[in-house]
Amino acid sequence: MTPRPKPLPVAPPIEPMLAKLAETLPGGEDFLYEPKWDGFRAIVFRDASDVFIQSRDLKPLDRYFPELHEALVEQLPPGAVIDGEIVITTPHGLDFDALQMRLHPAASRVAKLAAATPSSFVAFDVLAAGGRSTMAAPQHERRALLERLLAKVGPPVYLTPMTRDRRTAAQWLERFEGAGLDGVMAKPAGASYQPGKRAMVKVKHARTAECVVAGFRWHKSGNDALGSLLLGLYDGRGVLQHVGVTSSFTMLMRKQLVKELAPLRKNALARHPWRAWAQAESAGSRMPGGQSRWSAGKDLSWEPLRVERVCEVKYDHLQGDRFRHAATFLRWRPDKEPRDCRYDQLEVTTPYELSKVFSSGSRRS
Repeated sequence: MTPRPKPLPVAPPIEPMLAKLAETLPGGEDFLYEPKWDGFRAIVFRDASDVFIQSRDLKPLDRYFPELHEALVEQLPPGAVIDGEIVITTPHGLDFDALQMRLHPAASRVAKLAAATPSSFVAFDVLAAGGRSTMAAPQHERRALLERLLAKVGPPVYLTPMTRDRRTAAQWLERFEGAGLDGVMAKPAGASYQPGKRAMVKVKHARTAECVVAGFRWHKSGNDALGSLLLGLYDGRGVLQHVGVTSSFTMLMRKQLVKELAPLRKNALARHPWRAWAQAESAGSRMPGGQSRWSAGKDLSWEPLRVERVCEVKYDHLQGDRFRHAATFLRWRPDKEPRDCRYDQLEVTTPYELSKVFSSGSRRS
């Protein structure tokens, strides 16, 4: 009689360990530094015969990455639970837009994209190995174990680079952005794996930009509070492009902004550069950045403002011609003219090859 396979010691769903944001790399203690990948966080559960891929929000990801599913079955040892990131690599670096396109309800569309833009999995932690939980082990031991487990893997499965040298990590922070990565992680060498806890440190790129305030969205609480400001930058042709939003306000400030910006709502649409978008939205279409299958049903309708105000915001990096994440409001800039808010103020990132990221440094450097 064939013995029944042992169940995994760490079963889904399990919350991934998280990180708190810092402005500089920590020093003075024992840390393991790793690149911060810009993809979909994923925990892979490899049992005796198959794998299950869990997302950060505890949902299955397998159906969206069929080509990766098969590779993980082939390359990961049974009884292992591996934490990592799903990414799509291109000759120009990571492509988060292509990754988002994979979350499609039609299996035929997913299969087509899987062939056209195959995904990869970058491993950076191990929660179980050989059928035993490793979550209580210190980070440096888990890293050494992960290196042994993945010593013979090949594309599309990778082991993330790691260094103990803070100066090397600082160089990574500067250089790797050109390959599409968005920072560096610092992990306390003696820490256990702590699901749902911000037990790590992440340092992301931070820059400032002066943007036109061209509209706003109401807060979910109602029309007495502002939810977010819509930001714009002028391109080389003098066209105002929607570059992102900022929503980092207290509730008191949200209510104050409704009153402060009220005069700019008068006749705002008459000569607004986004007038065509507003008209298309009223006809059932949407402006860039509006409702989509990734917006979780949120009301993304917007109110135009006369293009007269400028604010300074902090952002991490661009995704195409837009801010990758919501920007942080810093201050109003009454000394700046809207027409001076152009793309050419933004820092240009020097390209960097992904192959150099994977081959950077020694695994135990």
